[in-house]
Amino acid sequence: MIEVLKDSTIGQMLVAFLVAMVPVIELRGAIPIATGLGLNIYAAAACAFVGNIVPIPFVLIFCKRILAWLQTRSSFWRKCADKLEGRALKHQDALQKGEFWGLLIFVAIPLPGTGAYTGALIAAVLGMRIKKALPSIATGVLIAGIIITVVTRLGFAIFS
Repeated sequence: MIEVLKDSTIGQMLVAFLVAMVPVIELRGAIPIATGLGLNIYAAAACAFVGNIVPIPFVLIFCKRILAWLQTRSSFWRKCADKLEGRALKHQDALQKGEFWGLLIFVAIPLPGTGAYTGALIAAVLGMRIKKALPSIATGVLIAGIIITVVTRLGFAIFS
């Protein structure tokens, strides 16, 4: 099965798409991984962008409900939900001044702990409307994708 994914363009595109859907890894890991498998870097970036954006509307819509539900389950899940909510509220001051631009810049910076999932969590906890949050997050993911594509291309050029 893994050989099929590695040896076909469709398989490599699927890898980029699916890896980009994984929280923490997201587009930042999907582009180098798919490029390393042999996929054209621009196809890798496009598939990773789509894969990173697909789950975000669901996170924006259901995040607060899931956090509330987790808080009713057990002390372990309550602590997890509180930690996630606290992490989001930590960025509250910076983002409330310029919600759209603050969220966009936060998501666009390709560092650990930033990205579409964290941006969506923050937007949901702060009560941002999906009509405002989704374009901000998508633009941030696009900028992060451009940065990662350039860095990946330079890295492969240096080491090949």
